[in-house]
Amino acid sequence: MVSLSLASNEQIGHQLTKQCSYVLQLNLACQPWKINLIGTIHSTGMLVSMIVSGWMSDRFGRMPTFIFCVVCGCIGLIKTFVTSYYVYVVIEFLEASVTGGSYAAAMVILVEIASARHRLLSGVIFAYAIYLGECLFAVIAMFVPYWKTLLRIINGPLIFFIFYIFIIYESPRWQIVNGKIEKAKESIKRIAKMNKINIDYEELDTITDVELKYKFDIAENQVKEGYSEIFKSKVILKRLLVVGMCRFTSSFVYYGLMINSVWLPGDKYVNFLLSTVMSFPGEIISLYLMNKYGRKIPLMAGYFISGTVCIISALVPDRFLWAKITLFLLGKVVISACFTGAITYTMELFPTSVRGTLLGLGSFASRLGGMLAPMSPILNTISTALPFTLFGCSAIITSLTLCLTPETKNTPLLDTIKQVEESDRRRKEKLPEKTVDRSMDTISSHI
Repeated sequence: MVSLSLASNEQIGHQLTKQCSYVLQLNLACQPWKINLIGTIHSTGMLVSMIVSGWMSDRFGRMPTFIFCVVCGCIGLIKTFVTSYYVYVVIEFLEASVTGGSYAAAMVILVEIASARHRLLSGVIFAYAIYLGECLFAVIAMFVPYWKTLLRIINGPLIFFIFYIFIIYESPRWQIVNGKIEKAKESIKRIAKMNKINIDYEELDTITDVELKYKFDIAENQVKEGYSEIFKSKVILKRLLVVGMCRFTSSFVYYGLMINSVWLPGDKYVNFLLSTVMSFPGEIISLYLMNKYGRKIPLMAGYFISGTVCIISALVPDRFLWAKITLFLLGKVVISACFTGAITYTMELFPTSVRGTLLGLGSFASRLGGMLAPMSPILNTISTALPFTLFGCSAIITSLTLCLTPETKNTPLLDTIKQVEESDRRRKEKLPEKTVDRSMDTISSHI
């Protein structure tokens, strides 16, 4: 996951290392828009990847999709041998088009094997791996300013992710929902063995399909659900709209702040590293508040606070260096908490049958934000306050849209669109939920 994070930060690397012959070798002198365009092209490829990988994840499984996407990141090594800007851009697009899906697949695996009380924690662990990669990226960029060497260090290790075949296992929940009962039992055994959990293997071998689905609180699904069912459901579309806004804003503000950190007064390497380090406490705050007060209210407050801080930061004159950097870092802490919280919230809003697909669509919106973020430094030529004002307004608007979706704390992971619609109806009528989440709760209470 650390290598994955390194690969995702290349557009930031262009800002940090462009003075070290990168501009000269690709003939980009006096063409700053071309430098910023690389980041946008990267995000465009990620956008394509999110759509395709979501479908792949639901169709072929979470684990093979994840491994395929990561290993294909080695395509990035080709960029170190090209001398044409346009060839470089094409390779950048191809690389991002395959590697982007690894995020969604990995996150779905984590959430689906976690119990209700551990789902948010799994998201925090996932985020910490990414932040660790970002910190490592900043340190490497300090000591390896030559861009070709930097890219080789980033992309080369991705080939070793092929060995994840022997380390991670398919989501049992996905296997059960898709009728792969025997494979699900095998995955449960391997997960239990790795985590040193004692289960009754004999009972697991003899348990019926219906009983296994009951233990994991999985509904029978007679219809293979896909895009047609998604776009027929008003409840799903409303949730998708809110999720899309959350994911767009999280990515736009998070990466926008990170990229613009190198434009702040002071050392750009130190500013970037501080920007990344400040993401760590954000996750602790997210874990505490969302476990105590639920998902929805902390997210609404988080987006509103980060937006307000960004706008205030935009109004502070550059001569007040520490005040500006302090506000910037505070905004980074809060949006980091929202970033992971929004992903976990997304997982809990959508059913298993189309979770990968809908997560991919949500990530599509996230990539749109990521496409715009690398272009935000151009606004500094008009006013240094403009990017931060834009980030702030986006976050505040997102806070308001969250009024449209329900709270999901301690609710079961639903498995079909019909279940989601029924749950929404019962919520509006203020009726109690029918089911209790048993999924992966100490391997379903040791089977």
